[in-house]
Amino acid sequence: MRSHDYGRDVLAGPKKRRQIPEVVAEPGVVVEDPASGFCGAVVRFESGHVVLEDRHGRHRLFPLTPAGFLIDGEPVTLVRPKAEPPQRQMSASGSVKVEGLRARTARDSRIWVEGLHDATLVERVWGHDLRVEGVVVEPLDGVDVLAGRIEEFGTAPNRRLGVLVDHLVEGSKESRLVSSIRDDNVLVTGHPYVDIWQAVKPASVGIRAWPVVPRGVPWKEGVCEALGWGDPTEGWRRVLAGVHGFRDLETPLLGAVERLIDFVTEPV
Repeated sequence: MRSHDYGRDVLAGPKKRRQIPEVVAEPGVVVEDPASGFCGAVVRFESGHVVLEDRHGRHRLFPLTPAGFLIDGEPVTLVRPKAEPPQRQMSASGSVKVEGLRARTARDSRIWVEGLHDATLVERVWGHDLRVEGVVVEPLDGVDVLAGRIEEFGTAPNRRLGVLVDHLVEGSKESRLVSSIRDDNVLVTGHPYVDIWQAVKPASVGIRAWPVVPRGVPWKEGVCEALGWGDPTEGWRRVLAGVHGFRDLETPLLGAVERLIDFVTEPV
């Protein structure tokens, strides 16, 4: 007599539930919707759904339900990729950019540069840093007036001056003029270039090298003539357009400006 078939062994305990693997839905992952048979690659996400694109370029929207898709015939649960932490934004000078910056009240200390082009270039690269620190950059209109301007300014430990000088090399007129400055609250730094234009890397302005200008010829005019840049106004436009950050400037200028910023922002 045939015995009754009661199915599984009731004493064997509950059967383990099958584990459905989770798959990160990176763009390009190919899955199939078992209900419709639509097969496509992950394109993007919209309002808790995933958008798939099939080989004909058609898009379909599907909910991200558990075990809702097949890969190679096996059920999977698609999960959204984890959001990556935001990348730190860098300023043009290479420092970490302060988001939502509100410029602090200007310090009494100042940075002086020789002319308007110098001031514009410093602002282009270090403007963010200067606003964070509350430092104002002012054109000096030539190093010849430096000693008198310092006396008028009236320095103090909390009222310092940083001065950037062009062509500050041994034996130059500029080095002779600044050698008489004896004030612990004044720091003069400089670069070896005849003009601030020359502190911009030639490759950044699309030339192989800065031209050699004959003695007696104004440097900017000589450069513009040699390069076919028209007048100095047009030449400056080309130079400034080539500067996007610190990598476009020569190392001596970078070091000189960084030292001045540190000096005028040093706690008293």
